[in-house]
Amino acid sequence: MTAQDSATLPGRIAVAGPDHRPEPAKARRTGTALAALGVVAFSLTFPATAWGLEGIGPWSLVTLRGVLAAFIAGGCLLALRVPVPHRRHWPGLAVVGAGVVVGFPLLTTLALRTSTTAHAAVVVGLLPLTTAVLSALRTGARPSRTFWAAALTGAAAVIAFTVQQSGGALTGADLYLFGALLICAAGYTEGGRLAREMPGWQVIGWGLLLCLPLNAVGASVALQHEAFHLTGHSTAGLLYSAIGSQFLGLVVWYRGMAAIGVPKASQLQLAQPLLTLVWSVFLLGEHLTVAAPLTAAAVLVCIAVTQRSRG
Repeated sequence: MTAQDSATLPGRIAVAGPDHRPEPAKARRTGTALAALGVVAFSLTFPATAWGLEGIGPWSLVTLRGVLAAFIAGGCLLALRVPVPHRRHWPGLAVVGAGVVVGFPLLTTLALRTSTTAHAAVVVGLLPLTTAVLSALRTGARPSRTFWAAALTGAAAVIAFTVQQSGGALTGADLYLFGALLICAAGYTEGGRLAREMPGWQVIGWGLLLCLPLNAVGASVALQHEAFHLTGHSTAGLLYSAIGSQFLGLVVWYRGMAAIGVPKASQLQLAQPLLTLVWSVFLLGEHLTVAAPLTAAAVLVCIAVTQRSRG
């Protein structure tokens, strides 16, 4: 009797491997929409950070956004009486905290002191591919060759566009940016894995609370040594980076990754640098070249291919 015959026998349950589990169309669409909403939220992070840096020092900005987001997350966890995660989940939550709560915000904020948002967007252009690679190594996922070809093509298009936007010159901020790329990809990978076992908002919520003592101490020290002036821009930048980027954006992002998988969700971020550059025009007064619509079209094609390919 073949595996196909056994799958059709009444009362018999065929157990498929993790890479062959069926994805309901509705759940897949919902997961894609949530992940895309997270990308939109993240696309405003660099402009918001640039606004915040107009009146707040980099260390103060990063630690305060972590503290504010942790209080929001903690309030939600307390109000809903969410139980403390199992001990086996804490190592993964520590990676989430190190990657997306502390590491990426700190390194990109330090980079944005001297780098434009266009140049910093190179990090986001490389992030989907790096996340997919780390996810494959961590979870054993094996995306198809078509997936990898589309991912590499999309990443190359985004890198070429963002480097062209910044004039092709490397800056001292590049070390910060590439460090942020690696640590954020690790945080995304662990967060997406944990979001299959607990709701995505709890993943980032516990990650924020885990880093709260570090951020609280860091904020108390930084505020004594850095400038702190609450202007309209700096206040808006701080609040958005804490509420929009650090909490709500990650809530929908992890939920989307849990539904459609880390590799596919990560490829939606190929559109993030272009969105960031659009926001930069309206919010920061930066200028785009005529290459923008051509790159956008190429990226959208790559996203469509990765979403249709086997993951």
